[in-house]
Amino acid sequence: MSQIVRDAVEHGVEVRPVCVNRSRWDCTLEPTGREDRLAVRLGLRMIKGLVDEEAATLVAARGDQPYASIDDIWRRSGLKPGMLGKLAEADAYLPSLRLHRREAMWAIKALRDTALPLFDQPEASELNEPAPQLKAMTEGREIVEDYGNLGLSLRRHPLALLREDLTRQRRKPCRAVSEGRDGGFIQTAGLVLVRQRPGSAKGVMFITIEDESGVANLVIWPTLYEKQRRVILGASLLGVDGRIQREGDVVHLVAYKVHDLGDVLQTLQTRSGDQGDMAWAQRSRNFC
Repeated sequence: MSQIVRDAVEHGVEVRPVCVNRSRWDCTLEPTGREDRLAVRLGLRMIKGLVDEEAATLVAARGDQPYASIDDIWRRSGLKPGMLGKLAEADAYLPSLRLHRREAMWAIKALRDTALPLFDQPEASELNEPAPQLKAMTEGREIVEDYGNLGLSLRRHPLALLREDLTRQRRKPCRAVSEGRDGGFIQTAGLVLVRQRPGSAKGVMFITIEDESGVANLVIWPTLYEKQRRVILGASLLGVDGRIQREGDVVHLVAYKVHDLGDVLQTLQTRSGDQGDMAWAQRSRNFC
């Protein structure tokens, strides 16, 4: 799903985040103000751990009147704080309620599983207190949370924040593979999207990796597979040394050595990034 959304954004489709006031269970289309354009709103089904019945309750209680706050959602829907927490972890309060993950989780911690008679009226709620000043998450941590709770992120690609480290290792973006000459040597790296080892391929494995520039398709010969099986099967961020192979419009990178770059990936949560390359975020971070 992450690759589908990324491809859609790269082709000019506006993708909007999961929202407690706009999302339904499935992804839907929304007007953009242009007659020839519609935007895609991600559905509640994208949230890991959220079941259809909970989402249906949220949408039904919302009706035609948008929720004004987390307290409002809790009282009108009757959903338990645990379910509301799933929405917070997915950042579903940010688009319309302007509450970031930590702010939303803080508000939810004040809720009980059921309302007490003394606090039936919102104005009598103990929730009416000054909002705390919580430290903002780094951009890297936000991206990690997106992937962990939604399986994708509309923020920058994770490797955009790690590009400086990869460049120091002389690893070029995946785009350089498709642009390189046949037979040219290259070192690159990317998140593993797909591993395939068809029975008809005589032991050859095909891997697709991705970074902020695009994808690269790897060919892993049986001898390398047997030699580096653990890295090939276990690495999430894979470094590759290989040669470009062109056959018409089809381009592969034939690997002769691979590297597990998990140590680089583990630093993602601490990265704040910069404002230099925000094209991805500007195209895709849309609000209600």
